[in-house]
Parts: sequence; structure tokens; C-alpha cells
Amino acid sequence: MQVEKIDLRDTQSFSNFFLDYLDNKEALKKFHGLRPEVDCFEEQISKKKYADENRQVLCSVLDQQYGKINKSSAVSSNLKNLKVSNTFTITTGHQLNIFTGPLYFIYKIATVVNACKTLKEKYPSYNFVPVYWMASEDHDFDEISFFNLFGKKYEWKTDQTGAVGRFKNDGLKELLESLPEKTPLFEKAYLEHKNLADAVRYYVNELFSDEGVVVVDADHPGLKKMFAPIIKDELLNSRSNELVEATNSELEEAGYSPQIYSREINFFYLQEESRERIIKEGDSYQVNNTSLKFSETEILSELENHPERFSPNVVMRPLYQEVILPNLAYVGGPAEMIYWLQLPKVFEQYETTFPILLPRNFALYINSASMKKLEKFDLTSNDSFRDVEDLRAAYLAKYGQNEMNLNGEVDDLKVVYDKLIIKAEKIDASLKGFIAAEHAKAAKGLDNIAKRLKKSEEQKHETALNQIGVLKSKLFPGGGLQERHDNFLNFYLNNPNFIKEILESLDAFDLRMHVLRQA
Repeated sequence: MQVEKIDLRDTQSFSNFFLDYLDNKEALKKFHGLRPEVDCFEEQISKKKYADENRQVLCSVLDQQYGKINKSSAVSSNLKNLKVSNTFTITTGHQLNIFTGPLYFIYKIATVVNACKTLKEKYPSYNFVPVYWMASEDHDFDEISFFNLFGKKYEWKTDQTGAVGRFKNDGLKELLESLPEKTPLFEKAYLEHKNLADAVRYYVNELFSDEGVVVVDADHPGLKKMFAPIIKDELLNSRSNELVEATNSELEEAGYSPQIYSREINFFYLQEESRERIIKEGDSYQVNNTSLKFSETEILSELENHPERFSPNVVMRPLYQEVILPNLAYVGGPAEMIYWLQLPKVFEQYETTFPILLPRNFALYINSASMKKLEKFDLTSNDSFRDVEDLRAAYLAKYGQNEMNLNGEVDDLKVVYDKLIIKAEKIDASLKGFIAAEHAKAAKGLDNIAKRLKKSEEQKHETALNQIGVLKSKLFPGGGLQERHDNFLNFYLNNPNFIKEILESLDAFDLRMHVLRQA
């Protein structure tokens, strides 16, 4: 595998907000903690506060969740290491997209794996465990219900509602049977496990168990109980809303648009088939879109007896994660990095260490077939990010047999008409407007001639120009980054070593676009 790296700004694919964070712009420094650099982790370790009691609860829950899982020695070792105080986590989180969803899911986990390896080399007296946090409580089914394979969209149809991790895997058998190839990994995941969370834990373990990845499902009463004091404060005092709104105002003053917006209460009420907002109405608490209503005493009793029914939204979920994990860094995409920058005041309020924000790896994977096309058209990795029309124009300029640019003729035409105007001014100045109009007509005629010449030249090279378009569409499906569209099975089915190659090729702390060119 050949690896080339391109500055993210040169890809024209990322927001200035995110890029300014990467560039450590002064205006953003107060909104985050330490930088995503290896040398910063020693200080981060010294800052991290994590109670032994929390560690014991976490490990007990993980032992339950891994009870029936066939664990590798690496996973077993990491689960054991988590019980001791010199062990920390590097965490990424993601929704439970069917069949893993877009490619960047794989890149996220590869980033935490490789980050842990790098940190272990730098700080051998500590243990670092890669963690995948399942967004099992998320209820936005539409976002996880499909994936793209070989140019076709496959979608799971179900009437289930509520937290997606609790969804039964009904209907996925038919989807599996509709795929162009057998996928034993996913057949076992979806057909032999009772719900989506269990299925995702299974396939992530199968794909990454040799790397020691630990999967955490935070939809658990034991973990929620650890967070209950903060949930109680949120219900009674709604502190996070004011803090986030203040941060949003500061970001806007600095010229940045916030990614998320807060609520008066940033928790949902979670039941078996629903996840609805908790809304404060006077002295009572209403569960949106239901008849459920609690007094203050009743909702505090509900929290004490059933903490698992209180589900954090996007504002409080990061805090929940950092309370229950001995975590040092969060690995996420551009949008995630931005919304974490809106939360430092919330972390300060609850005296919780703000993690290092490490952007996930970004990559463009070019298989051998596409590599041959790039070489055929003499295109570089940087060229692949250019607009398709620019690539076609560059090809015609290089390989076209005739000069299609009539700039010289246009200049010559201007010289002629300028001379005519000079003559007219001596004879009859009123002719100047007429001559200028005739010049415009002639210039338009030249432009039409140039277009005809270009079209004729394009017809001569039609096959090559079409192939450039097909190649561009393959590498950038729908005009966007490959990693945000294609599923990893597009490559894994033809190359079982795909994930191994990804792990070997990506550098967790190199914040550039990795172009992975298959030999």
C-alpha cells in the first residue's frame, strides 16, 4: 500500500471552523483543552480525575456485556487492564449504522487503535485501551437505516421506534438475502443476536478484536447510576442550557456558527419503544408526545429507582462519557469536533476533565483498478480532488491535437477594432458606438467558434473523457468524499486484508488526508 498525504485545506471538503481548530487559531483556544499531539498526553493523564468506584462499576458492566462474547486475548487483556488505575481509554463513538454504514466508521476505530499503540510506545508505564462507544440510545433511525454497496443503496425497513440499540433485528434477514454476495459476518451478527446493540458489538469484536477494541454500551442502569447526580442537577437547575448558550454567543462573536443548540433540560425519557424530551412546565415535568407527567418529587424518585430511563442528548452525552470512562481523548469527525467545542463550560461546571479532541483519520482508498486508470491519465493524488471538468480540460489541453483557445485571435480582433475606432473619431465620432457594437458581435462569433472547436475535440476524445468522469464518480461518489458514502464491503469483499491494510497505513496523529493507493 502506497500512502500519500494531502493538507485537508487542499481537498476543499472541510469547514473553516474545523480547519481553524486544526490550525490552533487563537480565537478557538479557550473552547478546548490540550492539543491532539502525542506530547500533550502526559499532562492530560495528570489532569484526568477518575474515581476507583467508577472504574469498578465500569468493569463490572463490561464483564456483563462481554459475558457471551468470544473474546480475543487482546480484548481480555484490555478488560483486565481497565481494572487498574494506570489504564486509560481513547474513545470514539458512532451510531449503530447497519453493516457499519459509511467507510469513516472503520477509520474512526482504526484511529483509536493506532493512537493507543503510539501512546503505549511513548508512555510505556501506562495502558491505553481503544474504545468504541455505541450510540445505542440514539433514536434517529433514518440515519442508520441504509448503506451503499457497489453503487446501490440498501435500506432496512422497520416500524420499530425508540432507542435503536434495542431494536430487534427483524427484517434484516431479507436485506441480507438481497445482497449480491454472502456476508457471513453480518449473517451471524443479525440473525443470531436479539437486538441491534448486541449485533453491532459482535461484528465490531469480530473485525477488531485482535486490536483489543472494547465496545461500550452505555444504555445500562449501573452506568446511569454513576451519572445520576448530574442528571438530578440538570432536572432541578438546568445549568447546561445557560452554559451552552453563553458559549454559543462567544463563538458567534468570534465568527463561528454553533453546531448544536441546547434545551432547558438536556435529557430524554427512555422507554422500550420511545425516547422523548423531558420538558419543564411550571413545577412539573412533562414527557413530550406522551401523557406522562411527574412532579419534582416523582421525577427524582423515578431517577433514583430507574436511572436507565434518563437518556442524555447531544449536549450531555459527551459529559456522560467522560464521567463513566477513564478517558483521555475523544476521536471524532469534523462535526463532532465542532460541537465538543461548545461544551467546555459544562465540563467545568461538573468538575470533569475535558478530553483532548483528536480528529479521526481521513482517507481516500484507491484500489488497483482505479490506480491503473489514474496512471493511464497521468493523474496524481492531488489531481483526484480537482473538479471533474478541470480534469477533462487539463486532459484536452495535454492530449488534444488542435489549439482550442482563441485568445490570440480575440486579441487580434480587438487591435483591429481599436484602430477602426481611432479612424472613425477623425471622420465621424458618432460611428464609435456602431463600431463597438460590431466588435461585440465579432467577439461573440469567435466565442461560438471556440465552443464548436472544443466540442469537436471532445468528440475525438469522448471515450477518455467519459472514463475520467467514471473514475471521478467512483472515487468521489455523489460528488462527495468516498469515506462519507461507500461502505467498507465495497473493498473488503474483494480484499479480506482491507482492514489490516487500513490499520497499517493510517497515522492517528497525522491530521492530513491519507490517500491509500493499492499496489
